[in-house]
Amino acid sequence: MSAELNGKSILITGGTGYFGRKFVSLLTQHYQGVKRVVIYSRNELKQYEMEQEFPVHQYPFLEYVLGDVRDIDHLLRICEGIDIIIHAAALKQVSTAEVNPAECIKTNIIGSQNVITAAIAHNVQKLVAISTDKAVAPISVYGASKLCADKLFIDVNRDKNLKNPVISVVRYGNVMGSHASVIPHFLHKKAQNKPITITHPEATRFAITANNAMDLVLFALKNAEGGEVFIPKIPSFKVLDLAKVICPNCNYEIIGLRPGEKIHEEMLTASEAIHTLETDKYYITLPHYKIAQKEHYIKKFNARSLTEKDVYCSEKNTQWLNKEDLQKLIQGLV
Repeated sequence: MSAELNGKSILITGGTGYFGRKFVSLLTQHYQGVKRVVIYSRNELKQYEMEQEFPVHQYPFLEYVLGDVRDIDHLLRICEGIDIIIHAAALKQVSTAEVNPAECIKTNIIGSQNVITAAIAHNVQKLVAISTDKAVAPISVYGASKLCADKLFIDVNRDKNLKNPVISVVRYGNVMGSHASVIPHFLHKKAQNKPITITHPEATRFAITANNAMDLVLFALKNAEGGEVFIPKIPSFKVLDLAKVICPNCNYEIIGLRPGEKIHEEMLTASEAIHTLETDKYYITLPHYKIAQKEHYIKKFNARSLTEKDVYCSEKNTQWLNKEDLQKLIQGLV
């Protein structure tokens, strides 16, 4: 089930990041009927590099715009005529955010509110905000900032007088192969012939491919009614297993958890699970102001209700990537 994007004007904040590049690649292959795609980010070098990969003369619906979500005046101008916003802009490095909390707040919280303000001002039809498993029971500045941003997005559609935008949040774990994921880090260590550093020998993480992440965003664009959090059913992996697959003959050094880092990640807490529905591929967490509409969502998605026992944690997942799975995944990335 995918959203209808042809004929639409789309803004991707943080558009030169890993997700943005993959999503633009999807658009150039399957949605060349889009009216306009604005690739908005503050990284001048990445803007230049992405334009070499997806040149405007070949894809005239693409627009590269240098800008920052912290700049509300610029966002208000850029959002004019936009139908759909995919909000992927964020400061994502956990360790960096721990020592630069004010900068993280400015981008992840204030920047998100600016996106909301601009979307409302220009009657944008749909907005999907990309969140993270680190926003669940957060212990890091990054996770806490994303939780606050999620709350901002979820709250908007509580206003029954506001028809647009329809806003939803998608929450997922590490996108395998992305710049912030552990795979490039391990490959870099291997190339340098240095020991691979592991923060904790029992650490686990959720894993999602770029294609699965894009499918989730498209599902949210098509099905959101406002305020929902869409969460994919994805496998877990052991970080140490991944390291051994990437470099079986390397030395491994246990360095301890970094500030703000968890041993295991969570996608659903017990408190969230009681107002969450399960489908074949996704979990859908309803906002508090739509709990009374649970039966409507159950029928719409052929879903079932969860209970407080249905927590979703990378350590207790029912789906796992073994070493053979990880090897196939890595071969598809490098």
